[in-house]
Amino acid sequence: MSAYIIRRLLFMIPTLLGIMMVSFVVVQFAPGGPVERVIAQLSGADTGASSRIPGSGQGGDFGARGVQGGSQVDATNSKYRGAQGLDPEFIKKLEVQFGFDKPAHERFLLMLWNYARFDFGKSYFRDVDVLQLVKEKLPVSMSLGIWMTLLTYLISIPLGIRKAVMDGSRFDTWTSGVIIIGYAIPGFLFAILLIILFAGGSYFDFFPLRGLTSDNWSQLTWWQKALDYFWHLALPIISMVLGAFATMTLLTKNSFLDEIRKQYVLTARAKGCTSRQTLYNHVFRNAMLIVIAGFPGAFVHAFFSGSLLIETIFSLDGLGLLGFESVLNRDYPVVFATLYIFALIGLVVNLISDLTYTWIDPRIDFETREV
Repeated sequence: MSAYIIRRLLFMIPTLLGIMMVSFVVVQFAPGGPVERVIAQLSGADTGASSRIPGSGQGGDFGARGVQGGSQVDATNSKYRGAQGLDPEFIKKLEVQFGFDKPAHERFLLMLWNYARFDFGKSYFRDVDVLQLVKEKLPVSMSLGIWMTLLTYLISIPLGIRKAVMDGSRFDTWTSGVIIIGYAIPGFLFAILLIILFAGGSYFDFFPLRGLTSDNWSQLTWWQKALDYFWHLALPIISMVLGAFATMTLLTKNSFLDEIRKQYVLTARAKGCTSRQTLYNHVFRNAMLIVIAGFPGAFVHAFFSGSLLIETIFSLDGLGLLGFESVLNRDYPVVFATLYIFALIGLVVNLISDLTYTWIDPRIDFETREV
């Protein structure tokens, strides 16, 4: 197993390199950029998620010099849209500030060298280290992702097993109806419905509408803090669990049904094993493999990308919202850093999932397989 783990860890290097290279190339051909963002802000044409000039006053100084100071040189031949009338020297200073004075391949190699040392630089449009930004947003995404994944598995696996055992019964029929309805309703629509019903929308005002904690958080005792935390998380988590719960329940049911109908189950029953012994001593270990196979994708999706709309609706400032705003603002250090971190975590979780296979079913041997 150690040889397999080493191979998988080494395989992460070219995988990460490929992800970053493709993303970097795509960005080079994408319209707009941080320099264009500053020019648009100066001309009053900015419609992005943020209207701040980069660099905590530094960009503002550039703007004053470019528009008011010195000669107004006509930059008709500038490669940037909207740069007409701006001082070319100002444009060059912007390129140096954002690192665009270097060729693309040099910028890419420098980015890889920095990322290998977990040096992600500073945000273009906030005077904050990217790693510090991620740390500030991480508690929200951790709260949503961990609790959503935990609740989804705690509900879906027992329910899916019971539906498989009682296949075709009245219980299976009405629970399937509930699951289909839950799957059909998008999470963000259900979130809006919960706000209307329970968060002061039109009926009741039982739950808060924004943030993870109350304003008086620091004054609460430890158990009051726990209650306050889950009070704020209740509606967002319910909204996120709905769709994932439906998918995981049906996956668990179908997996167990497929195993129950196999010959070894009939053999175990013929030898005198009870239905419970057959289910948990023989079927469970095989049927759960496909459920575990979907864990990495479900976890990473819930932890990072899956919460964007929920974060927006419930005013939760997490990684999903940070990534979305960074793309709109062309804040490339934040975009590439979050992509790198998410990809790395996804690869690690995939490896953990494979190792979990061997814990559930020791017959699986990855040593004899190629990566």
